[in-house]
Amino acid sequence: MLSNSCKYAIRAVIYLAMQADETHKLGSKFVAEKLNMPQPFLAKILQDLTRKSIISSNKGPHGGFCLTEDNLKNSVLDIVTCIDGLEKFNQCFLGLHTCSNEKPCSVHTIVEPFKNDLFVKLANNTIAQFAEDIRNGKSYISLE
Repeated sequence: MLSNSCKYAIRAVIYLAMQADETHKLGSKFVAEKLNMPQPFLAKILQDLTRKSIISSNKGPHGGFCLTEDNLKNSVLDIVTCIDGLEKFNQCFLGLHTCSNEKPCSVHTIVEPFKNDLFVKLANNTIAQFAEDIRNGKSYISLE
């Protein structure tokens, strides 16, 4: 349902939330290596997230990416909106153009509650909450 760009963005932002702050910024090359992502691709994603104020960055020898206290208050849905847009939640799972509650595809009634639940959870949980769940062992982030 989410693009690879969006999945990379979510993983990178949560990693930054756990490893970087305003006094300790990380470069895109370092993050890409730690998360096993293509560096030029991740750099573009991080620049897009910076432009939309999802994360923060500074240029220069002590520059890099981090999350400020304000950035940490963003929801994970803000990341999805920035990278993929919200139309992903309205698209048919099977790719049909006419799928709706009135004219559902064969998996519509199975997938629709999942999409709605995912939307609510991504909207109602901050980046800080996702990072805290990882710190507390409730979930994990793959470094590969």
